[in-house]
Amino acid sequence: MTLIGRTRARGVETLCLDAPERRNALSAALVAELAGALTDAGEDTAVRAVVLTHTGTTFSAGADLRDPPAPEALVGLLRQIVELPKPVLARVTGHVRAGGLGLLAACDIAVASPAATFAFTEVRIGVAPAVISLPVLPRADPRALARYYLTGERLDAAEAVRVGLLTAAGEDVDDTLAPILDGLRRSAPEALAETKRLLTAKVLETFDRDAAGLAALSARLFASAHAREGMTAFLERRDPEWLV
Repeated sequence: MTLIGRTRARGVETLCLDAPERRNALSAALVAELAGALTDAGEDTAVRAVVLTHTGTTFSAGADLRDPPAPEALVGLLRQIVELPKPVLARVTGHVRAGGLGLLAACDIAVASPAATFAFTEVRIGVAPAVISLPVLPRADPRALARYYLTGERLDAAEAVRVGLLTAAGEDVDDTLAPILDGLRRSAPEALAETKRLLTAKVLETFDRDAAGLAALSARLFASAHAREGMTAFLERRDPEWLV
């Protein structure tokens, strides 16, 4: 079963998360397949840019609780997006939760429609946004993140733009993307790669410094009693025992 659709038009490779029945959750299989597709796009000289999008009403619901990727695999995927020598753009027309926001933040440019909503829901199931902090913390407003990390509240597209999780939002996401993609097509490939390297240097410093510790934190929290209760409550569609 293919979990990542691939299409190409005028030098732009579109990779589509295609597991809508699981809300495009980040399973071990989906992470591995997406990593392979990104490798192919990065090595193909005909590809000028990569667009990451989705089927269904959810861009990604975060880690697949039934088949989660190892924290190190998620670290590797996020770093791969940041390091890819081609610009990576997120095209979002649905909901983004938890680990899905890591994918969004790893992308160089992220555009969404008003139908999109966003939330760091980790705390509500007894864990923390650990690994995804590697790209999120360097790119988003720290005061806003303090609120949304700690409460799990939902953001709309306009607020996501304001706090730095999105580049732009527009009624027609493809109309919003069109001038951006046109600019990328007009840019020399080597110049794009070197310019991206300048823009991602600080993000990669965070990976070099914090990746091992955050992967260990993620593994520890997912194995905790609170996480077991939180994930069980989520799957059973009930409130967790700590709700007051």
